Parts: sequence; structure tokens; C-alpha cells
Amino acid sequence: MSDAFSTLVLNVASGSGETVVDLTRACEAFLRDRAGGRDGLLNVFVPHATAGVAVIETGAGSDDDLLAVLHTLLPADDRWQHRHGSPGHGRDHVLPALVPPHATLPVIGGRLELGTWQSVCLVDTNRDNPQRQVRLSFLG
Repeated sequence: MSDAFSTLVLNVASGSGETVVDLTRACEAFLRDRAGGRDGLLNVFVPHATAGVAVIETGAGSDDDLLAVLHTLLPADDRWQHRHGSPGHGRDHVLPALVPPHATLPVIGGRLELGTWQSVCLVDTNRDNPQRQVRLSFLG
């Protein structure tokens, strides 16, 4: 593989509850190691049917607000056709339609080009899967 493209799989412990996991530092570390000061694109991809990637402010309550909105839009009850796993698990399979399993972000001079309050986050409402993988890919 050429040095124009580089990839890394992160193993993320998302736990047994609904969560937003900030991946920004891991993305920045990956780019320091692999981007070599170049411009390009960072793709963040979650290869799971029940998780997504969001660019959102964290630490000021927005991450909790996101989970509250998702819980309102996608309640963990028995309305879902998809019925294996814990009660309401079918809603977890709808999540990626609202919070997609990927994000592509600009990299300028080897650094992630985010706004002041933006963070790259894994969004996971699936209590049945406490371990996730996130693939980071740099194209420069």
C-alpha cells in the first residue's frame, strides 16, 4: 500500500450503556503518525450495524442531549420488528440511518480541521455489544 493511504483499526470499549465516546485524540494521534504533515482526508468508519459516527461538541452536555434525542426518537420498547437481544434492541439497528456509520473530515498540514468545539465521536446505543471497532483511514 502506498504512503498516500494509511489505515488503522481502533478497539473501543463502549461499555454496556448508551454512550458517546470521543475519538478526537485518537484521530489526532493517528494523523501525527501517518499524515506526515500532508493535506488530505480522514475517514472514520464504524463497521457495525448498530453504531454511528458524529461530529459534535462534547463535555458541555451536547453528548448527553444527543443520547436523549435518540432515546426519544428511537425508544427502547417493543415496537421494533427486529427483536433479538435486549428489549428494544431493534432501535439500535435504525440508529445508523440517523447517525451514519462514517464521517470524512479535512486534514490540513497533517492536522484534523475541526471547528473550535467539534469532536469526532462514536455513538453507541447498543447495550449488547460493549466492544467496538473504528477504522481510521487517511488519504493524502
